Amino acid sequence: MAARPGCGEGEVVPMEGLAVTEEEDDDRWSRLLPELVAEVVRRVEASGGERWPARKDVVSCASVCRRWRDAAAAVVQPLPESGKITFPSSLKQPGPKDFPIQCFIKRNKRNSMFYLYLGLSNNLIATKDKGKFLMAARRFRRGAHTEYIISLDADDLSQGSGAYVGKLRSDFWGTNFKIYDSQAPYNGAKASSTRSIRRFGSRRISPQVSSGNFDVGQVSYKYNLLKSRGPRRMLCTMECPSIQETWENSLNVKFLKRTGTTVLRNKAPRWHEHLQCWCLNFHGRVTVASVKNFQLVATTNPSHPDSVGDDETVILQFGKVDSDIFTMDYRQPLSAFQAFAICLSSFGTKLACE
Repeated sequence: MAARPGCGEGEVVPMEGLAVTEEEDDDRWSRLLPELVAEVVRRVEASGGERWPARKDVVSCASVCRRWRDAAAAVVQPLPESGKITFPSSLKQPGPKDFPIQCFIKRNKRNSMFYLYLGLSNNLIATKDKGKFLMAARRFRRGAHTEYIISLDADDLSQGSGAYVGKLRSDFWGTNFKIYDSQAPYNGAKASSTRSIRRFGSRRISPQVSSGNFDVGQVSYKYNLLKSRGPRRMLCTMECPSIQETWENSLNVKFLKRTGTTVLRNKAPRWHEHLQCWCLNFHGRVTVASVKNFQLVATTNPSHPDSVGDDETVILQFGKVDSDIFTMDYRQPLSAFQAFAICLSSFGTKLACE
């Protein structure tokens, strides 16, 4: 043990003395000039911090103290502008507009677990890409319904947890799903249940933001009573996020504006005569044929006559590459959380749709 200067050789320094030293050290970091701190963060991001795992250094800078956190908020752009997932709040922000965020899902059938990772390479099988863990989900049977609880912590999947992100809930047939967000999608939104309202701690999606279960979307699979050949037909109605000025003095979302409902449907595949199967162009991101594979595109919203559909831009694509590995690529207006929830709905047998 350390001896205090001026004390006897064998005299033990009280633990309080060490605690004071640590506090003084933290205070020393917080007293650095804001301009100097901002320059440090900029250099850290510029020197190899563009991609994970090197990007963890940027997160470490934001974890030093309040001043460093504010500097990181001023330097690091949000996901829609930067195209990079950095902080947990990025998981509730819409993806970039011009290109998709490439992720993949690992399934564990034994414990009904699903793990979402950010892809670190274009060919995850050939490179044995381990990815950057983002979220996890577990399937639970609740009477006649099935629920997928989504969490930031793969070891803590309960709605009472501070790591709780949201959930997906199905009907008895597994053809209609509702997506619930733990965080209000816009200012003034009302939770579907007040029983689970609580406050997030510092490590959550948006610290000190009230949370509950807010209805943010529905996923429906069309019945196939005639058992005709073809892929599943999906329709998604989503309350997509829109962020206004979120990065001043904080990494938290300060203002959420309601933007209306986004309607997505699965892109119609074409029948390939030579292969004798339905085909979609996944641009090499999907390699195994499966009824679960899909691509979603925007369609006109009946409640908004001025809305415009787009059959060419794929908002979300999901497909199989190995027995328990699936790619998930999403872009604006969906967030990673919403994309993950939609993909989870594809798992499980749907006898009425196939």
